[in-house]
Amino acid sequence: MPTNNNSNRRKSSQQPIDNTYGHLPPQAIEVERDVLGALLIDVEAFTLVGEMLTPETFYEPRHQKIYQAIQTLSLQQHPIDIATVGEQLKRDATFNDVGGNAYLVELSSHVTSSAHIEYHARILTQKWLARQLISFAGQVETKAFDESVDVDDLMQETETSLFELSKKNQRQDFMHIAPVLDQAINIIQELKGTEGGMTGVPTGYPKLDKLTSGWQKSDLVIVAGRPAMGKTTFALSLAKNAAVDHQMPVAVFSLEMTNVQLVNRLISNVCSIDGEKILSGQLDGAEFARLDKYRDTLGTAPIYIDETPSLRIFELRSKARRLVQDKGVKLIIIDYLQLMTARTNNYGSRQEEVATISRQLKGLAKELDIPVIALSQLNRGVDNRISEGDENSEAKEPKLSDLRESGAIEQDADMVIFVHRPEVYKIFKDQNGNSLVGKAKIIIAKHRKGAQGDVWLRFEGRYTRFSNLGDYGMPSFPTPPQGAVVASKVNTSIEADDDINAQFGPDDVPPPDTPF
Repeated sequence: MPTNNNSNRRKSSQQPIDNTYGHLPPQAIEVERDVLGALLIDVEAFTLVGEMLTPETFYEPRHQKIYQAIQTLSLQQHPIDIATVGEQLKRDATFNDVGGNAYLVELSSHVTSSAHIEYHARILTQKWLARQLISFAGQVETKAFDESVDVDDLMQETETSLFELSKKNQRQDFMHIAPVLDQAINIIQELKGTEGGMTGVPTGYPKLDKLTSGWQKSDLVIVAGRPAMGKTTFALSLAKNAAVDHQMPVAVFSLEMTNVQLVNRLISNVCSIDGEKILSGQLDGAEFARLDKYRDTLGTAPIYIDETPSLRIFELRSKARRLVQDKGVKLIIIDYLQLMTARTNNYGSRQEEVATISRQLKGLAKELDIPVIALSQLNRGVDNRISEGDENSEAKEPKLSDLRESGAIEQDADMVIFVHRPEVYKIFKDQNGNSLVGKAKIIIAKHRKGAQGDVWLRFEGRYTRFSNLGDYGMPSFPTPPQGAVVASKVNTSIEADDDINAQFGPDDVPPPDTPF
């Protein structure tokens, strides 16, 4: 009998049936019944699974309501059994929805003991997580078809949401104190031989390290100051000290300057070359020699720069995770907080948005277990706290209440540091007649883990760096300019780019060949 070739060709051209859709969501109704039955017959069973399960873990709506009643009774420290659960369901107005006492009795007779309740609870958790993934994938697919949605934003949002979903499945169990005590003592013994009791990322300034023991893991550090005080210079000095001097990987997110501008400042810092000469390219032979000498030093330093403007907080979190995972980054610096944005526009005010960003930065530091340093602006209140003829330089020092746009910054931060240079306000002497020219006061206004205090540093604006007092064997500081007043009414319109219009002291610079 001849073969029907046309029929065979039609069969071979048919596509396989797609069974992806049309399935019931992952569920385990019988296991849900086992868990609820065990909770009804054993008053101690809830303590075993209360941390693992939520009403949403259950697929069957009736089971969600019953478990909600059980959870409420537990919070109120009431016994859990058929009678008490029934009464709670009545108070919740869901008694008839779940089938009344008849269904509760059926559940309790479904099991004979609670011996396997933890194993069953883990099954329900896995089913719930699978349902969450299906829902999550569907939302991503819907948004991907929407041409009004930015694909880059969707990718960042997807990565963040998936990471947060995975964290929900990580159960952090309790531990006995003994192994934790051993770990703590081992750390203390290891630190015994360290210089100055350093436990974190070195700041590069011994007096500051004495107060902080370095930048600590999981800490959010806010470095704040008015324009022209040197916040960015201070942050870059911190990055250079950690990465160049101690070979600790550092990530710098620069929302205000380009990569080249940032690197130019680092060149000026490391090579002791005037920043204006770098901008104009007018270097002399000795300066070109220093540039060549320290090029490899800076080029091999583990510094990673991102210049994304208006960086979204969720995008920052995604990039930071990759930097820590792939590059081993130990410190993140953000310049600066108020230039960041949140994911959506659903905020009643800018203060609410900044508060969200601040909380996310603290969460990021804790999640990655590394210090995060974020620069922040201060409001104009600082500039107005002085009258003409006032000789008290401390009147111009910033306070925690001066943090711009959100009190949440102070609340979320583990440490708040102010950068204050009195000479910016034409204050060249303190009350004792000591020169303040070229000096910067680093004020630790909040320190959750240690002491507050002040540290004086040398500010070298032309080299965009802060250094320790007395470095390079130089005299401490020059005298104030001839005829300078102790204090004068300041021009409160200082809004120039940080450090660009900073006032520099006389030429008190280190020898050209001083190593760093």
